[in-house]
Amino acid sequence: MTVPDPHGSRAPSSRRALRDAHQRAAARRAAGADESVSTQPIAIVGEAARAGDAEPSHPPIFKPPPPPLRPGMARAPLPSRAPLVAQGGDVAARHARRRHLARGQRRFGARITLAAASVVALAAGTTGIAIALTPPGAAPHAVVTTDVITGSQTDATGEATDAATHSPTATSATLAAGDVDRQRVAPASLPLCASPSFTAALARHDDVAAIEAAGGGARFRDAVASGQAPCVQLSDPTRLWVVVDKRRPYQPIDYAPAPLKPAAGVHSVEGDLLRHDAADALTRMVGAAAKAGVGEIGLQSGYRSFATQQRSYAYQVDLRGTAKADLVSARPGYSEHQSGLTGDLVACTAGRCGSLDELARSAQGRWLAAHAWEYGWVVRYEPGRTGETGYLSEPWHLRYLGTELSTAYRAGGFHTLEEFFGLPAAPDYHR
Repeated sequence: MTVPDPHGSRAPSSRRALRDAHQRAAARRAAGADESVSTQPIAIVGEAARAGDAEPSHPPIFKPPPPPLRPGMARAPLPSRAPLVAQGGDVAARHARRRHLARGQRRFGARITLAAASVVALAAGTTGIAIALTPPGAAPHAVVTTDVITGSQTDATGEATDAATHSPTATSATLAAGDVDRQRVAPASLPLCASPSFTAALARHDDVAAIEAAGGGARFRDAVASGQAPCVQLSDPTRLWVVVDKRRPYQPIDYAPAPLKPAAGVHSVEGDLLRHDAADALTRMVGAAAKAGVGEIGLQSGYRSFATQQRSYAYQVDLRGTAKADLVSARPGYSEHQSGLTGDLVACTAGRCGSLDELARSAQGRWLAAHAWEYGWVVRYEPGRTGETGYLSEPWHLRYLGTELSTAYRAGGFHTLEEFFGLPAAPDYHR
């Protein structure tokens, strides 16, 4: 039996002594010496021998040599071994190998988890999933949040890290420390109706600020048209974005806006009142047209009350009959004029204004068609849209939306408010 080296390895001198004994035994057998088994001393080298002492620190241990070979057989060479290191270095190497193996296992587990979460995210149509993982070599509570779509990670302190090296990178959502095994789905963006700035502007009844908080007219329109802004009521007659048509009457039916005022510097034929924001915008637009040299623009008719519209519609029915009257005049409670945000415009020259039908052929009408949106106005009833609006073309009928929404309306190539806000067509009244 061999006594283990107290330092975990056998010294080279011991191996040389063993080989020398084997060689002497083989020589004796070749010379016809006694084939009986003999023993040879094998020195066990301790600390004294390693230090260079002449004698080992303990007595030799005797071990019989290997049995003789049969004729025709060759002994296999001893396997070569790399020089061994001291005990301390060997332990450190074993620990390093264990750490490396554990780190590889953790990385493999993380890849499996991320791959599974990616499949779930793609199947559910999710754009962002955050998963809490413990990075290799980190403390148990050093949580890293990984977005499986973008690959970005964030540690528990809020610092973004790279998915592979955990070095600082772009920011992402962070999970609380300790939530290593939990997976959370994070929204791609905050819903419009959950935005504090947007809801605060709505509460103040500041429509312009609300649209700005939404990111502008186009984003506001997209959210409303896609149904992602349920807090925005298109039936609210006090709002810039109210939609009134043959399927959407006022609520209440006899709604009256306030305050109303005349548009300063604008010639009025019949009714000169508009809602204050629309009146100011009309003043600016008429002034810009005059500066552009296209001539004077007048207001044929602005705000009409519920009672006024009753008389106007009754006149058209008497003149044309109900079916034809419905193509040119709104029933009481369904007229855009009742909002105070609509004006019928005419071309004027030297204080004399033409008819509504003459506007489209005038320089003023052409200028309005090209530039009204710059001042927050759009032509509400365009040619060829009767099937959507229920009215014949009225190039003189302009509706005020504010510059943010009118810009989005123009840029998006829309032709009706129903189309703009994703509403059903309203070609006739519900009966």
